[in-house]
Amino acid sequence: MVADILINTMEKILNMKITFLGTGSSRPTVERSVSCIALTLAQEVLLFDCGEGSQRQMLRTIRQSRIKKIFITHFHGDHYLGIPGLLMTLALNRREAPLDIYGPPGSVRMLKHIFASGYMGLTYDIRIHEVEDEVVDFGDYSVIVFPVEHGIPAVGYCYCEHDRRGRFDIQKAEKLGIRGSLFKQLEKEGEVTLSSGKVCIEDVTGPAEKGKKIVYTGDTRPIDFPESLRAPDILIHEATFIDDADRGDTFHSTVPDACKAAKAIDAGMLILTHINIRYDPDKLQHLASSLFAHAMVAYDYYEVVL
Repeated sequence: MVADILINTMEKILNMKITFLGTGSSRPTVERSVSCIALTLAQEVLLFDCGEGSQRQMLRTIRQSRIKKIFITHFHGDHYLGIPGLLMTLALNRREAPLDIYGPPGSVRMLKHIFASGYMGLTYDIRIHEVEDEVVDFGDYSVIVFPVEHGIPAVGYCYCEHDRRGRFDIQKAEKLGIRGSLFKQLEKEGEVTLSSGKVCIEDVTGPAEKGKKIVYTGDTRPIDFPESLRAPDILIHEATFIDDADRGDTFHSTVPDACKAAKAIDAGMLILTHINIRYDPDKLQHLASSLFAHAMVAYDYYEVVL
């Protein structure tokens, strides 16, 4: 029983992984699929964008049955056209749990036509949520939705893990008289009453650990980030172009733009994605590293464990 409690606590602390399933820009290439990022938590998988071919990219590393939520930044094809195929595969696997899809204003209109006909044979409910500039709370974590500038309705997302309880000190607990079923009671209720007095879970755990924060911009020109997004562990920023001359009047960012943003919000690490086929990734990496020390140009199947 003690081992179960410790394993449960450690899963909540350790099991968080970012997998870049698609890191290309507007069309797939041999090396890069289009936009899709999976955030694997202890109990579920969150998808951020789901471009064409994303479900094939998942076969190596992602358990599709654990996908609970999909967050779409905008409705350009390279960010959402993988959804129909994924929905059908989940139905073929006899999924029963509902699936929540979040996206910018217009999401209901854009997505309803995909499965309204009934031809897809869905075996589960799909719930569509339109979000724009708000905080959505999910219990152990929240997602901050913030506006970006891309010429069409578009948003970015910030995954914010709530501060976590400190690590369980088994030896201290036993010294205080916590044994057997009392461990489970303490885990569930937060306190137990012994003949020697009350023992709270804070008495047998270390200092609270600050929750992780991950910001994902989707596609956007440079923006001023809201204060609530400051100091993320990781900023995932698009970097479609190498400089202003190449960008022109498109609604995208450059490598220097992304590095400037990382400095402005004090990001611990910058990961560049939405990589344009015209550029040598090594050249992009050299430029990014010269502008922001902890910068990384993502590639398909690149993983970060937090």
